[in-house]
Amino acid sequence: MLTIATQIAPDSLINPKGLPHFGHFDGIVKTLGLADFAYFDTMDKPASAWAKHFDYKQFQFVSLVTPRYVLGIALADIAYVGSAFCYLYDIKTNTLTQLDWLKPLRFGYQMTPSPAEGRSSIGRKGAQLSFEIVEGGWRLIIDTKNIQADVTLHSAPLSLPMAMCSPTGYNGWTYTQKHNGLTVKGSLTVAHEPQPLNHALAGYDFSAGYMRRDTSWRWASINARIHEGIMGLNLAAGVNETGATENVFWINGERHLLGPVQFEFDRHATLGAEVWRVYSQNGQVDLQFAARNCRSEKRNLLLLKSNFRQFIGHFSGTIIDNQGRSYQLNNVLGLAEDHYARW
Repeated sequence: MLTIATQIAPDSLINPKGLPHFGHFDGIVKTLGLADFAYFDTMDKPASAWAKHFDYKQFQFVSLVTPRYVLGIALADIAYVGSAFCYLYDIKTNTLTQLDWLKPLRFGYQMTPSPAEGRSSIGRKGAQLSFEIVEGGWRLIIDTKNIQADVTLHSAPLSLPMAMCSPTGYNGWTYTQKHNGLTVKGSLTVAHEPQPLNHALAGYDFSAGYMRRDTSWRWASINARIHEGIMGLNLAAGVNETGATENVFWINGERHLLGPVQFEFDRHATLGAEVWRVYSQNGQVDLQFAARNCRSEKRNLLLLKSNFRQFIGHFSGTIIDNQGRSYQLNNVLGLAEDHYARW
């Protein structure tokens, strides 16, 4: 099976020469070191302070799965504007409700640039989201009319996140850190009804960097209990593909870094009319995805564009870990995404 070299996570992503460390890391980078990054334009001239500020993008996401609900919570900062969403998917009734936030020029929201420490939030009391990161551990707080949550995400002992940095475009880089198959502690109330969390699972995503002006990706994510235990899965195509990928499978906290995957689907098909295929050339991943519902958004602000679709549905197929062990998925609930952004 595939063997991917890793390295101890540096304290700062940017080295003394002003360049990022590239590759997969065992552990979490404490700081991105943005002030130390030597940013040049495509003609090899030092980029302006304006460009260094506005070309940096960042987003964070948490998925929380309970026996009754799926919650998707995201915050994004693209310098010109900050946005967020929180959706609630009712598994039993196949219905989805959501709230959205849009704030200009960093007014009314904040984002921590550290993958290891800090707070990100948007909104105010009664309509607020926040992520708090303490020593790499994540806490989610939701305060809206219909949802109140204060939960912490917990990994299995010695479980490692997927943390990596890859070159992006001609002069950029992307740092991505994800961890799925996490257990949950705390409280969650939906429509004044407390929700049990003893079987809840979660995953998080911290991504930041100097990404392409026109960016697109396909993505799949699972947090679930299968016959062999708790599994987490992250598969993507479109961003981190320069010498390394962000594809990873966790089983009971054990991390298995995977190679490239392909997504085959028709983005113009009617919801539920087509089954996606997500697979790797070496045979480690061979999955089908059938969507049940979708959180979508199209924004065309001339200079800024977003065509976003995050699907909720079921995965079936096989995954083979790096020890050669095979896992069968039969209608396992998860997420798939198709996204284009001009930022």
